[in-house]
Amino acid sequence: MLDALAPACAPFAARWDAEADRRMKLRTPENLKALMTAQREHTSARATAATAKSQRTAARAASKNPLSAARRAAATADKAARSHRSSAKATLKAARENYPATMKNLATRWHTAHVLPAGFASWALSTPADWAVWPVSVSAAVVGLNAGMLLLGRRQGAATVDEEMSAEERQLVERLDPAHWVAHADERGLGGTVTTPPKIGPGGITCEIRLDGKWTVKDLAAKADNIRNLLGARSALRLRITGASRGGWAVLTLATRRATDGTSAMWTPDLIPADRFMMSLGTDTETGEPVLVPFDERMLIAGASGTGKSWSTRPLLATAHLRGDLVLIDGKGEEGTVWESVCRVAVEADEIEDAIDEIHAEMNRRKRDMKARKISVWDGPQLTVLVDEGQVVLAYVKGDADRLQRLIELSSLGRSRGIVLWWATQKPVMSGGAPGVHNLIAPNLLTRFSLRVADAQEAQTALDDCADYQPQKIERGKEWRGHGYLKDYGPRIIRTWTLDDDGVRALPVKVWHGSANPPAEVPAPVPAARPAGLRLVKGETESAASAPAPAEPVTNRDRVLDAVRAASGPIAQKDITAATGIDKGAVSRAVKALVTSGELAKTDAGIVIAAGEVSA
Repeated sequence: MLDALAPACAPFAARWDAEADRRMKLRTPENLKALMTAQREHTSARATAATAKSQRTAARAASKNPLSAARRAAATADKAARSHRSSAKATLKAARENYPATMKNLATRWHTAHVLPAGFASWALSTPADWAVWPVSVSAAVVGLNAGMLLLGRRQGAATVDEEMSAEERQLVERLDPAHWVAHADERGLGGTVTTPPKIGPGGITCEIRLDGKWTVKDLAAKADNIRNLLGARSALRLRITGASRGGWAVLTLATRRATDGTSAMWTPDLIPADRFMMSLGTDTETGEPVLVPFDERMLIAGASGTGKSWSTRPLLATAHLRGDLVLIDGKGEEGTVWESVCRVAVEADEIEDAIDEIHAEMNRRKRDMKARKISVWDGPQLTVLVDEGQVVLAYVKGDADRLQRLIELSSLGRSRGIVLWWATQKPVMSGGAPGVHNLIAPNLLTRFSLRVADAQEAQTALDDCADYQPQKIERGKEWRGHGYLKDYGPRIIRTWTLDDDGVRALPVKVWHGSANPPAEVPAPVPAARPAGLRLVKGETESAASAPAPAEPVTNRDRVLDAVRAASGPIAQKDITAATGIDKGAVSRAVKALVTSGELAKTDAGIVIAAGEVSA
């Protein structure tokens, strides 16, 4: 309670101490000597003025003529004496100001001035039956209030700590003490603000600041550099000023610690919330609490190269994969290498085009199905589509207006049909020759998470009206990878979960394909053997039954290789797709792998068996 009352009394104590210090500095031997001289001269001037006044009175009594020489001389002498007395009085007043009484002496005089009359009034108003003690009690209360405010205002509040403070924290706590703050606030343009004793929490130092006069939270936030200078805080230390739970107060937070230090960031399926409409993004570095985001909401994920964007999205993708279907459109290709054995992945330009077309067709199919069943929201499994890197994907479809329009429609129409678009980019800008996100897609991405970005312009796109969180100022360094801000969550950094390559590969295999394009890995059905009773040649049944069945290709590479071998000459890639029944993206990857391994070769006429390869 005393710590809470101390900030209210700190300005009074600070002004008292400042005035006492000023008075003590003026009480020099030189000023004392000047005061004593002024007192002597004033005493002499008063005596001279009194004598001159007596002489003038005597001259008036001696002569009735106002123009007589005696009366005129006495009047002149009296006037000069009074003028000298006034001058000496002014000099004495200035000397007293230059050598003032101490604050203790001054307070004693003032309190004596009301204590003695109050005591006399209490005696005069009292009767033999009772004592009227209220005058003296009020006077005593004033004395006690003065002393109490001084004691509270000078009180050194102790910070609440949960463990031993670092040297940096001790320095900051000392300078956040109300006494130190008030004494130095005016020097930094912060006069009219008072701190409360700071506290140490899992996220660092927090302190409330009382705003007097015309101060507002916005005005104080604009003085962040002044506060940093007053505290002597390092430039890289995150300093945040927000409104308190009551008017006229602000909250200052210094992120000297992280609540996530010493805790694992590895994601496991156990972290998937029981609420099927939410998913876990990470942990609040100030409070240590888990941070959840909507699962069925469109999302923009931004982060410069090296900030851990791919690692941050993996747990979200794993959640989407386990809860429904997942399609990864990877413009770079690195993440697709890890995920292609688990879910549908599109890396090459033709694969990306096919994926967009199939997803758009599925969106329209679901629309027809919902209309037939008379429902307004899709009630089946969610199909989540992640576009990463958005800048590369937009470059692929830049010249294809129809396919770009399909992508835009996916962002605006897909959610109610159970198709949710997540967009990730290193360059969150909507203008220029190579935008990271389309200006018609970005407004539909309501959930936004930003790791460190390059500048304020990118922060504006990444967090929209929460760009004041300033993700461009997140510290660099490996220990800050995967740390960012979530729009509308508050300017508190979140550490995301991570999932390594082995964790991705351990997920169950579930590859989504549109209804018009069956899964590529499902082998074509083998015709059933004819019943033995239909054979016309005796003994044919036994020989046919004993003959080994023809081996079926078990991989896409085998099928592509067999299709090229079966061709009489060079064959086009589209003919391979028709012959094998595999989608174009899978054929493209298989052909590339076979050409790299030297089993196939590309010529102007088409694809052929490489020289030295033995034909079947």
